[in-house]
Amino acid sequence: MADHLIIFDTTLRDGEQSPGASMTREEKMRIAKQLERLRVDVIEAGFPASSVGDFEAVRAIAGAIKDSTVCGLARANENDIARCGGRSSPPSRAAFTPSSPAPRSTCR
Repeated sequence: MADHLIIFDTTLRDGEQSPGASMTREEKMRIAKQLERLRVDVIEAGFPASSVGDFEAVRAIAGAIKDSTVCGLARANENDIARCGGRSSPPSRAAFTPSSPAPRSTCR
């Protein structure tokens, strides 16, 4: 079996983690198309459970990108996972479980 490096890009989600940093849906789409053009394997397009705007942006990107896998970030709870599933949402999800007690309480 040949070695294969999988590129998992988090720019569209992590890029908004700094205070005051945000991207419009159009900006996210433009970046996603460039990541696809660069042949990135997986594009983590956002955190759909965080807001309607993020859900819509991730859904739009998932519908437009054909040559990369698009995923959304989800906490390990039913609501978050549902926001990343189904026909009108991203086809993949990256789930996480927080390790500190306060954020972990949102995973029930």
